[in-house]
Amino acid sequence: MENDSFSQRVIQVIAAIPYGTVATYGDIARLAGSPRAARQVGGVLKRLPAGSRLPWHRIINRHGQISLQGDDLLRQRDALEAEGIAISDAGEVDLARYRWQW
Repeated sequence: MENDSFSQRVIQVIAAIPYGTVATYGDIARLAGSPRAARQVGGVLKRLPAGSRLPWHRIINRHGQISLQGDDLLRQRDALEAEGIAISDAGEVDLARYRWQW
C-alpha cells in the first residue's frame, strides 16, 4: 500500500513539472516525500503504460544527463530539445538553467 501511494505521489510531482524544465530523479523522490528513493522513481517510470502522457522525458540524472540508452535516449533527447532544452554534445543539460524551481 505504501509503495502504491509513493507511485501516485511520484506521478503527481512529474505531472507538475513545467514545460521547458527538467528535474532529477532525486528531486522527484524528495518532492514525493522519500528523499532516498531516486531509484524507485526510475522504477515508477519504467512501469508507465505505453502512450502515457506523463512528461517522463523531463526527468534526468543528478549529473544533468539522460540515463536511458539506445532508442529511448534518442526519444528523450528529441522530446527535451522540442521543448527548447539545450543538450550538449556530451549529452548534458545545464541544470542551473533548466532545473525546475518548485
